[in-house]
Amino acid sequence: EKNFEFTGVSAVEDKLQDHVPETIAAMKVAGMRVWMLTGDKVETAIDIAFSCNLFSSETAQLKCVGFSKLNELQQQLRKHAGSLDGGQEVGLVL
Repeated sequence: EKNFEFTGVSAVEDKLQDHVPETIAAMKVAGMRVWMLTGDKVETAIDIAFSCNLFSSETAQLKCVGFSKLNELQQQLRKHAGSLDGGQEVGLVL
């Protein structure tokens, strides 16, 4: 698509449902593991994870994206696993 003229631009933000951040925080405090599955771009998914309290400023983000071969992904996962201290909050981004 080429030679477009923009006459107006708008954006839509999907709002989280009521009480989602508080509910996820309570689940984490209770020791539950919480997973999020989304088809969004990586950056958008990470922003959503922060807005719903799935990630915090203390979360170590382990990013394993853009691999086309399984062995490359496995090697990256092993590398990340070796860098964890065991008591750290971790967010795995695939």
